[in-house]
Order: sequence, then C-alpha cells, then structure tokens
Amino acid sequence: MGAIRTEKQALAHWERVKSKALSIRTIDDVETEAQKAKRMKALEKDYIKWFEYYFPNYAKKPCAWFHKALAKKIIKNKRIKIMAEWYRSAAKSVHIDMGIPLYLYLALHDLKFMLLVGETSDKAAQLLSDIQAQIQFNQRLIRDYGNRYQYGDWAEGDFSTSDGVHFMSLGFLENPRGARDEENRPDYIVVDDVDNKRHVNNDRLMRQAVDFITEDVWGCFDSDNDSTERFIYANNNFHKKSITNRLKNYFIEAKAKAKQTGDEDVFEVMTVCAVKNLNTFEPEWPEKTSAEYWRNKFNTTPYRSFMREYMHKHIEDGTIFKHQDIIWGKMLPLGQYDALCFYGDLSYKDAGDFKGMILVGKYKRQFHVIYAYLRRGSRAKCAEWLYNLYEDRHLDRYNIKYKIEGLFAMDDFVSDFDLEGDKRGYYIPVVADKRGKADKFDRIESLSGHFERHNMIFNEDLVNDPDMVCLVDQFLAFEKGSQANDDGPDAVHGACKELYTLERCDIGNIHITSRQERISRNKNRF
Repeated sequence: MGAIRTEKQALAHWERVKSKALSIRTIDDVETEAQKAKRMKALEKDYIKWFEYYFPNYAKKPCAWFHKALAKKIIKNKRIKIMAEWYRSAAKSVHIDMGIPLYLYLALHDLKFMLLVGETSDKAAQLLSDIQAQIQFNQRLIRDYGNRYQYGDWAEGDFSTSDGVHFMSLGFLENPRGARDEENRPDYIVVDDVDNKRHVNNDRLMRQAVDFITEDVWGCFDSDNDSTERFIYANNNFHKKSITNRLKNYFIEAKAKAKQTGDEDVFEVMTVCAVKNLNTFEPEWPEKTSAEYWRNKFNTTPYRSFMREYMHKHIEDGTIFKHQDIIWGKMLPLGQYDALCFYGDLSYKDAGDFKGMILVGKYKRQFHVIYAYLRRGSRAKCAEWLYNLYEDRHLDRYNIKYKIEGLFAMDDFVSDFDLEGDKRGYYIPVVADKRGKADKFDRIESLSGHFERHNMIFNEDLVNDPDMVCLVDQFLAFEKGSQANDDGPDAVHGACKELYTLERCDIGNIHITSRQERISRNKNRF
C-alpha cells in the first residue's frame, strides 16, 4: 500500500507541475521575429528579468536580493562550490533546481549535464520534474527556444533534450559513480534539502554523509583543466552536528587554506536568515513577507524551532536543562513560602533582549516559579504588568522582595517602576541588586542541580501561558555559545540567589538573653 500511495503522490505532483507549465501562455502572439529576438536579448542579459518573464507562476512576488546574488555567483564562475544556507521558504529549490540551470542551458548555452541529489530518489525525481514540465509544456519557453524535450521518464528522474543536454536525479547516498551521458559528465550538481533531524546525533552516519558529498558526488565532475564544475548545496542550518553545518565548517576551512596557500578559492557560503534581527523583524525578502508577518510567526512558533528553521541558530533541546527535569506542580498559597522574591533581568535597550521579571518562592528545598513576565518591549510594559499583578493578586499582603539586576543605568530602570507608581498613587519598592556576579553562563548553569533533583517547580496553572512557555524554552535552549536568549533563566537565578540570602537571615529561632539573666549566671564576672 505504501508504494501505491507513493506512486499516486508522484503522479499527482507531476500533474500539478504540468498544469502550472501549461498555464504559462505567450504575451504577444503577433510579435515579429525581429521583435522577439530583441526581447529575448534584453531578457537574457538579466537572470531575474528572464526568470520572472518565463516563470510568472513561480515569480508571483519579485525576487529577493539574495536570488540575484546567488545567480550572479553561479553564472560568473564555471568552477564554484557554493552553499546556500537559506531559511525555509526562501525559494531555494525554485531557483537552484529550476530557474538557474534552465537559464544556463537555454540563455547562455552553458550546461550539458545536470545532476540533482535529493533526500530520497522519489523526492529528487519530483524536484527534477519541474524542469521537465517547463521544457515540455511552458509555451513561452517553447515559442522562444523551440521544443527541446526528447525522451525520458519524469517518474524516474532521467531525461534528455533534443540538443543533447541531460538531466538526472539520485537519492542521497545512492551510488553516483559513473554518472555520465556518453562523453559528458555532470557540470551542474545540486544537493538539495538532504539534511534531516533523525540522524544528527549519529556521528558515523553524519561523517559518511559528508564523505558522500566530497568524494562520491564531487567525483562525478570531469577531471579536466577546462571542465565546468558548478556545485550548489541548499539547506537551512538547524543543528551543529548536521550535514549542513559539518559541510559549512569544511567550506570555511577550505577558504582559509586557499587564502593561506594562495590557491584558487572556489568555496562560498551564502547565509540568509528570514529577518535581519529579532528587534525590528525587518525581512530579508520584504517583497514577499512583512516584518509583521515574521513577528507573528515568531510569536506563534516555539522559540527554539523558529531559531533553527529561520535563523540558522543551533538550539538543542535540553543540553543542560533537560525535558525530563522540567517539572510542573501546584503552587502553595503565597503566605506559606519561607521567602518570596521578584527578580528582574531588564535589557538596557528597549527593543533589545527579552525583559524578564520572575516571582520565585522558596519552600524548604524547593524553588517554585510562580509568575513570569518574559517579553520584548519597553521596561514600562514590564512595570505595568507588575503593578497589575500586584493589584490582582493583592501582593501587598505578603513579604516579597522586589529586585532588578544592578547593571547599566539602574536609576533609569527603577524610575520606570516609579513612573507607573506615580500613575497609581503608590509604589512597589523595587530596588537594584548591585552585588557582583559571576560569569553569566556559570551562574545560570549552577541552577541545573535544582532541576536534576526536581526541586525547581513551574506553576502548572500557567503551563500554556506564553511567558512561562518562553521561560521553559529559554532554559531548554541554554548552552555555551548557543546565542539563544537567556534573560528568563538569568532572572530565575537572581531570584534564587536572593532567596538564599533571605533564608540565611532567618535560620532557626533566635534566643534572646536579658542582661539580668547573664549577670545571675556569672556571679564572679569581676
């Protein structure tokens, strides 16, 4: 049954791409040959204009700067090994697997044999079927370049054109040795979207995968001084142990070595994230998606998932703080805690890092994460949230410490809370914690023992609260050099450290001895 479904899916995909190609019609049916030649000459000078004219159903939005930059690098260099480290939905396959090779073939006569390697043979054949459908059915291409399709099977991912250009696909790790069409060897090779999350922790398989590319795939090129060797690897970089990241590291090393030895440098890494930063969410492809779109995407996607899929940040779940140690439990009434502390880790810039404000309660050996504010935005918003919670939960009834990290312009930080107090006619006694602190990584990592012993408990009533979910995500994403935000965990550490201090100040029952009692016990005190 699985094979039947796969065959049906492949057929359905072919019908879709065929229908798309058939829908592309010529614009001017009464165009003279001279007019056609002039139009074609103008289009062929610019890949982007050429692509948008011949593939209007793929170019519904104007192409991005990075599409143009990648095409320019590939077209200009007959020998190049380039990694397109692009975010998901950046139209990698459309340009790398279809637009650019067809431009090289039809407009520049600079392609003889394309080899496309996909995750599986079926996926590779489907990717290659886009090219076959365009050559076979796209009326704009046929009118300008003639009917080039000759023979081959779209389902097998193997076909040729009437002028002797060959297109072939393979599944990843399938043997490509001996790939040739008569005297021609591949001169344009694409490895597209072959990485997956299932095997990233299997070091042997990942090394074999990289070796497959650098030995078996690259070995398909013709060994000749004048040969054309264009290699493009396309994938987002989601894990430090992935094929993509391992290959990227090799590219970087190869570039450094070429510079050191003065040899030809054919390696390029082109990295494109979805947005320029997570403050403004300014998109790299504004013609397609707005900053608001990406802001909403970020807010509705788990933090670690967004960073991996769209920003190429290697955030692993539970490197130090593990899933099994995230414990949700019932909170005590506030009056039953040994000590309570609100602690804020507030970034210096309004639009910078997350603003974290966490209420932690200590009960015997346990720390309870009771309430959490963890959002981007102004400190004034954080102050407003604190005052609202103060009123809603009647926090004035409890002995709670309110502290914020004592760095940068703390007078300004405290004044944000006082300004909110001015509006309400009372003041929450927020003060700065100006004690010296250890390295940020070390101090957050020091909390791991509490997690491992299951003494750090998160409020189960807020298991779906966005701020609490974000806090847990930041703990799971925390590791050395991850570049993930850690303002929430740092605030939790600050609260726990303050609670230790409060606890030490209130250990045991203090017995007070009067002066008269001391005199009576020591009669010979002179």
